[in-house]
Amino acid sequence: MAVSLRRLSEADLLNVMQWRMMPEVTKYMNTDPVLTIEGQREWFKRIENDKDKAYWIISVNGEDAGVINLTELTDDSGVSGWAYYIGEKRLRGMKTALSLEMSMYDYALLTLSRKSIVSDVFSKNTGVIALHKLCGCEIIKETKNAVTKNGEQYDVTYMEMTAERWQSTREGKSYEHIAFPND
Repeated sequence: MAVSLRRLSEADLLNVMQWRMMPEVTKYMNTDPVLTIEGQREWFKRIENDKDKAYWIISVNGEDAGVINLTELTDDSGVSGWAYYIGEKRLRGMKTALSLEMSMYDYALLTLSRKSIVSDVFSKNTGVIALHKLCGCEIIKETKNAVTKNGEQYDVTYMEMTAERWQSTREGKSYEHIAFPND
């Protein structure tokens, strides 16, 4: 599979809105939003020139498939957060997931020289936790009942990849490198 990234644009908002409201996407997120295109445009105006955040559209074999983002880019601690989802179910796959994750570490930790990159994952999302561990992430804490959604409590697992650990871990990893556009 050929995976590429491009900066999120206003033309992407309908797709992003539809993906973000899909039950198979939102079941592992903190909220189940009911979005509108007007709300998406307002959100886009807020993030479009925000130097603290970056959003890209993930394309698989030339077809838009999902979103990947990086946050806390200007935080003086050197710690950034990241997340992604593939909304197009038929375009999901382990090879794509591994390439996205490891390329994100290359970009954030090597290109941008961030100290570490963190993610929070619903503890019941054991597949993503296993993926993060496979890439070299470590669990830094687990919080019981961290998120309440639709009257249900969810435990959250917090994971981290440090720049130092990535330098040593990436040597033994084989993956398709995905370029992150800087424009």
